[in-house]
Amino acid sequence: MQKPSERQFTRHPASVAKARTFVAEALTVWRLDGRLDDVRACVSELVTNAVEHGTSAGPDFLVRVAHDDERVRVEVLDSGDGTPAMKQTTPDDDDGRGLFLVDAIADEWGFEPRTGPGKAVWIEFKLSVTPSGPGAIPC
Repeated sequence: MQKPSERQFTRHPASVAKARTFVAEALTVWRLDGRLDDVRACVSELVTNAVEHGTSAGPDFLVRVAHDDERVRVEVLDSGDGTPAMKQTTPDDDDGRGLFLVDAIADEWGFEPRTGPGKAVWIEFKLSVTPSGPGAIPC
C-alpha cells in the first residue's frame, strides 16, 4: 500500500458526512472513483458504527484510506471494544442492517484489535484492470 491519507474526526453524527467526503476526495485525487458510490455507502456504515459504539475512552475516531495496484482499503479506527457482527433483524427494526450492506457491497471487510482500546474496521474494493479515462485506474 502507498502512504495512506488519514484524518481524525469527532464522534458526532455530523462526522459521517465529513468522513464520506474525505474518502471521496482522496479517491478522486487518486483517480480511483469508479466505485465511489459503493465506497461512500460502506464508509457511511462504518463511521456510523464508530459514532454510535465508540466509548468515552476515545472521543475521536480515525479514517484512513490507501491503495495499491490491486485494491483500495478504508479503515475506521475507533475506541469501541465491541466486535462488529451482523445481527439478526426483523422487518420492523429501525437499524442493524449496516454490516449486511457492507458485506454485500465491499469485496472484503473485517476488523482487527488495536493496541490500547478499540479496533480497526476495514473495507476493501478491488481495482478494475481497465481504465475508464486517460491515466485513470477505476475501482
